[in-house]
Amino acid sequence: MKTYSNSSTLLQKNRQFIPGGAVSLNRVIEPEIVFQRAKGSRMWDVDGNEYIDYHAAFAPHFLGHNDDDVNAAVAAVLRDEASLYGSGTTVLEGRLAELICENSPFVERVQILNTGSEATYQALRAARAITRRDHIIVMQGGYNGWHNDVACNLMTPLSSVGPRISSGEYPFLPISAGIPAAHQQLVHPVNFNDLDSVRWVCERYAVAALICEPILQNIGVVRPLEGYLQGLRDLADEFGFLLVYDEVKTGFRYGTGGYAELSGVYPDFVVYGKAIASGYPIAAIGGRQELMDIFIDPDPERRGLLAGTYNGHPIPTAAAIATIEKLLRNDGEVYRHTDRLGEMMQSGLEEIMRRRGITSTVCRERSAFCLYLMDHDPRDWHDIALHHGFSADEAMRRELVERGIYLFPLATKQASISAAHSEDDIARTLEVWDEVLSAPAVQEALCSANSIPARGGK
Repeated sequence: MKTYSNSSTLLQKNRQFIPGGAVSLNRVIEPEIVFQRAKGSRMWDVDGNEYIDYHAAFAPHFLGHNDDDVNAAVAAVLRDEASLYGSGTTVLEGRLAELICENSPFVERVQILNTGSEATYQALRAARAITRRDHIIVMQGGYNGWHNDVACNLMTPLSSVGPRISSGEYPFLPISAGIPAAHQQLVHPVNFNDLDSVRWVCERYAVAALICEPILQNIGVVRPLEGYLQGLRDLADEFGFLLVYDEVKTGFRYGTGGYAELSGVYPDFVVYGKAIASGYPIAAIGGRQELMDIFIDPDPERRGLLAGTYNGHPIPTAAAIATIEKLLRNDGEVYRHTDRLGEMMQSGLEEIMRRRGITSTVCRERSAFCLYLMDHDPRDWHDIALHHGFSADEAMRRELVERGIYLFPLATKQASISAAHSEDDIARTLEVWDEVLSAPAVQEALCSANSIPARGGK
């Protein structure tokens, strides 16, 4: 059995100076493990335990931890004494913008930011500036950042959010204190895959934007139903709101044009992050020139403010350039490799669960997957909350961690395969997963009732 004594000691020390002991509190979860280093598909904690990692820090490490090519690009800008100048533009930010626009078919202009939350905030404020409207539609079960417009209705217990509503909206249920009640009235949560409720809201409010992940990936992997994204596009055109794709998790993981390119349904604004720089902190907002030019509108009453001291910092910008260039090599060989591993993982899990007689479904989009303990692919949060085995999911994850397979030990959290994973990694993971299903804690949980934890997103 693994021991975490050094982790416990360090976390207690940090709690003397940091509330909760970590600088992003959604990272603090049982077992409380402090990681020390990582390379490729592996991580090591301060107690010397080794793990095959499928958490990937909430999914940015698409090339794996400490990719040699990305780190070499970062080392080069440090060696060349590139700096944060705070005046004018740079060669690096120009090159990154060019790469994004050249490889995202609907992106004509782009701005570089630091985090996904910044980018979604800018997208929604720009939508309000363009439309001169105030109301926003968000997804129940989606996560689009920490700011007031979107910090709501994530893994909400049905006792709080209530039964399924269609057509209609759910109450705004904040995942943070401090959101003014007046602001909450401007935000309208509806379920994913529910076009009727989007129309219902639009017929009652002046909607500036609808923001959604084109695949919900903070409650696993929930795909859009056939025609859903096109339906959103049509409703946006009919009612005049702007469609915003939050591709912080999906962008560059599924292709250099993100899920928008795969689906063929393009948004007005798109937000990228995470995989765009394979672990370095950066984000981007992109769209058509006519929309992006709101940030340089000559009329100060229309212009959206976009500024940031660290926007385009040379280290993450160089990392993003190197990441995209590597993704483009050999006509996208990285994607073919991760797709093969994803297929291997899915077929292996399906065989194991079928052989053991455990009701389940594996939802996968290329390199991202989630095993649900239910008999069908979920369509929205209510579907998951009603049918998924939460307690068994978490028991299974804790046993996997104990045996050196790191999935974030919170039910329904997406697992991410990286380019650094190998077929041996997948084979070992499947072997351990099979063993875990015999663990007494998992067996007991498979027979118990569901229990939905209250947590934030990432």
